[in-house]
Amino acid sequence: MKKRRSIRKFNEDKVSNEDLNLIIEAGRWSPTAGNFQTVHFTVLKNKEVQSKLRKLVQSAFAAMEMSDDLYISIQHSIKQSQKGNYAYDYNAPILIIVSNLKSNPNAIADSACSIQNMMLEATSLGIGSCWINQLHWLEEDASIRDFLEEYGIRQDETICGAVALGHYDRELVMKERTGMKVDFID
Repeated sequence: MKKRRSIRKFNEDKVSNEDLNLIIEAGRWSPTAGNFQTVHFTVLKNKEVQSKLRKLVQSAFAAMEMSDDLYISIQHSIKQSQKGNYAYDYNAPILIIVSNLKSNPNAIADSACSIQNMMLEATSLGIGSCWINQLHWLEEDASIRDFLEEYGIRQDETICGAVALGHYDRELVMKERTGMKVDFID
């Protein structure tokens, strides 16, 4: 767990199908409230499909108006998209989109557990990963929604997040944890 880092620069080395299947299996074995198991994984490996989705995401953010009350990462996405060549997924060779039923009140929590399991498994295999929120932020955008429905994400599902996966070249720097307050009540 302490070795996991958000990787935002990937090389061209392919993730083997064996490793990818282990990562997905780790996601499938995450806990779900009531053991409902409604988490849905859409695995994008096709570069053309990923490129089209990147363009749709860039277009959606570029069309948004900037305001100071927006979450800082959304502001960043808008600015970068308006400059052009915005790669919300860091051009990762694999993107796993994680969706869940809109009717599931625990959709985000269940999906978050799956995403964390996949990122930890990727780390154990020496594969980089990064949690991606942009598709969740844009899930109401009609062009993105229509595009994703072509690849199996249903109308009754909410996009909870995604995982960018791939190999990386640089050595990871271990940074000390200075936040995340802990209070013990005895």
